[in-house]
Amino acid sequence: MTSSSTLLVLGATGQTGRHFTRLALDAGHRVRALARDPAKLPLQHDALEVVQGSITAPLDLDALLDGVDAVVLMLGDVVAQRDRLVNTAFVQELVPAMRRKGVRRLLYQAGGLSAAPGKRLMPVLRLVRATIARSYDGQHRDNEAVMRWLDTEARDLAWVVHRAGIGSDGPSKGELRRSRTWISIATFVDCAAYSLRLLFDDDAVHTCDGSAYRRGR
Repeated sequence: MTSSSTLLVLGATGQTGRHFTRLALDAGHRVRALARDPAKLPLQHDALEVVQGSITAPLDLDALLDGVDAVVLMLGDVVAQRDRLVNTAFVQELVPAMRRKGVRRLLYQAGGLSAAPGKRLMPVLRLVRATIARSYDGQHRDNEAVMRWLDTEARDLAWVVHRAGIGSDGPSKGELRRSRTWISIATFVDCAAYSLRLLFDDDAVHTCDGSAYRRGR
């Protein structure tokens, strides 16, 4: 992976996705962003291409992936995911298209309350998911299905999952690091900055870890 890459970002209009897109452009990458409503991505940059579309509508994935070095998925639709595995169905179409186009690197952002394949959440996180965050359970079930599918069906690709403890907007609270044991509640910009670093971290390939601030565990 070169220092300047072309990234396909899906979810670029989301709260973390907007920060990720800006940081990627600032770092010298080119970004092709898929957006249902391009007006929701208020960025102007010579290296930014915005394509109107949605993962729930027909897409020309081969065209979207043309010239792309890596794909970033920061997708979430709490209503649609209540009764459908929206992201899983899309990833199952995306991965074969990536193979056809020779795109090998993929980052998927999941929530910190989504359990990694073959693992259980810590008791405190299970409690939060069953109570305060119960309305988001469909999203976590979808994320878990994506992780299981990648782990069993896509190990030929250099994918990584960031199980992010996304909290709220605001200034940076510090630098996140990869953690198997703890997940910090982080700001959108810190999650985005960490995901950008993680995308190019060869040591993180095929992992589904969380992230924690360096002052934490």
